Amino acid sequence: MGTTAEARDPRSFLDPEVWEREITLMLRDHVMVRDMAERIMGQAVAYLITAMEHPNTDMGVGKVVDIGVHTLILDTKTYFAFCEKYNGGKYKHHEPNLVRRRDGTVFRTASVLRDNGFAVDEELWSMDSADCSPCDQKAPDSH
Repeated sequence: MGTTAEARDPRSFLDPEVWEREITLMLRDHVMVRDMAERIMGQAVAYLITAMEHPNTDMGVGKVVDIGVHTLILDTKTYFAFCEKYNGGKYKHHEPNLVRRRDGTVFRTASVLRDNGFAVDEELWSMDSADCSPCDQKAPDSH
């Protein structure tokens, strides 16, 4: 009988009070229930950590997970500290494309997260599979 490795927990990358702050911001700014906000934030953190750990991998999120990414990025002091801690002290920029890519990036990104040890919320990633990422990882040190 083989041993299954435990998935990395996105919550472990934010202090509990910071996690609560980000969820509260999502609930304030978006029409959603707490469970959905927590699912989205978990996938957003998994995405950002993976983007920082694999800077040369082409990745991007769909509209739903992007809500969490933007919530964290727009909380600038929190995001700056997050980058300091998990990106070797360097700020990870966000440089969106003007149009969404329709090249399968969202599905590929879900696989990259899974390969990086995170559980993937298949429902959230498949919701946007046809309307792919607006992120441009080609800009220096951006996701």
